Amino acid sequence: MNDRDIKVVCFGEILWDNLPSGKKPGGAPMNVAYHLKQLGIESLLISRVGNDDDGNGLLRFLNDIGVQSDFCQMDQAYPTSTVEAIVMEDHDIRYDIRFPVAWDFIQPDDHLIPLVSNAGALVFGSLSSRNNVTRKTLFGLLEASQYKVLDINLREPYYTPENLTELLTRADLVKLNSDELKIIAKLTGGSFDTEQENVKQLQDRFRISEVLVTKGIAGASYYNGDRQYDVPSHKVAVKDTVGSGDSFLAAFLAKRCRGNTISESLNYASALAGFVTSHYGACPSYTVSDLDLFMNDYKSVRL
Repeated sequence: MNDRDIKVVCFGEILWDNLPSGKKPGGAPMNVAYHLKQLGIESLLISRVGNDDDGNGLLRFLNDIGVQSDFCQMDQAYPTSTVEAIVMEDHDIRYDIRFPVAWDFIQPDDHLIPLVSNAGALVFGSLSSRNNVTRKTLFGLLEASQYKVLDINLREPYYTPENLTELLTRADLVKLNSDELKIIAKLTGGSFDTEQENVKQLQDRFRISEVLVTKGIAGASYYNGDRQYDVPSHKVAVKDTVGSGDSFLAAFLAKRCRGNTISESLNYASALAGFVTSHYGACPSYTVSDLDLFMNDYKSVRL
C-alpha cells in the first residue's frame, strides 16, 4: 500500500505536560499521531481544547508538525488540559491530571464516521473515556472502525473494571505495559503468575486478536493467538520516559500498515522508543533519517 493511501485516526486527550525540562505538548493519542506523521504516515487527531492560550498553542503545534487539526474541537466552557508530570529517580513518571477539562467533552460529529470508517486504524486510549460525553462519542466511532487499537493508560482514579471491560471488548489490538497487564488481569478476572497466562486470559475473555506488552529495559512482546514475538530494548542514556510507549506503538503501526513483518515492526518500534527516551519530552524533533542513523549507530556499538 502506498503511504499516501494510509491514514490513522487518533482519538482522545491533547494537553500540555509540565515537565522538569519545560512545558511540552502531550497526551497519548496526540503523541501517537505526532510520531506517525514523523514516520511518513498521514495522521489526524480527534480531540478538544479550551478557548484559551493553551488551546491555541496546541492547535498551532499540530499545524506546525503537519498533523490534521480540523477535528480538534474548541470548548467554550472547559479549559485546555494541563498535566503535572513528575519524574521519579527510577525514571518512572507520576502524573497529576485535572478533571474536568476540554477533552472530557468531545462531541459527536457527522463528519467523523466516514473519516474513521475509511482509515486504516483508529487509535484510542483508556484515559479519555473517563467522562461519559467523550466515552459515548468514542463508542460510536468504534462501531465504524475497521481496525481498533487500544492504548492502555491507567491513571488513578480514572478507570474502573466496567469501563476497561467495555474498551477491551471493542479492541483488535491492545498495547499496555507489564504493570498495566497485571492490574487489568486482576481487575477483570484474576491474575496469574506469568505474562503469558495473563495475556491469554485477556485474549480469551475479550476476544482480542493482538496484544503488545512493553516492559521498559526488558523490551517488549507481541502476542497473536499462541504466537509470541520478543524484542529487546535499546540501551540508551535515558533523559526521560515520557511518551516512550506511545512512540513504540506509533512505529509498530507504521511498519504494520506498510506490510512489514511482526519482527521488523517490533525492531523499529524498539528503536524509536529508545531514541525518544534519549531525548526530553514525548515529541522530540526528528526525521526518519535521524532514526535510521540512530539505529545504525546502535548496531555499530553492539558489534
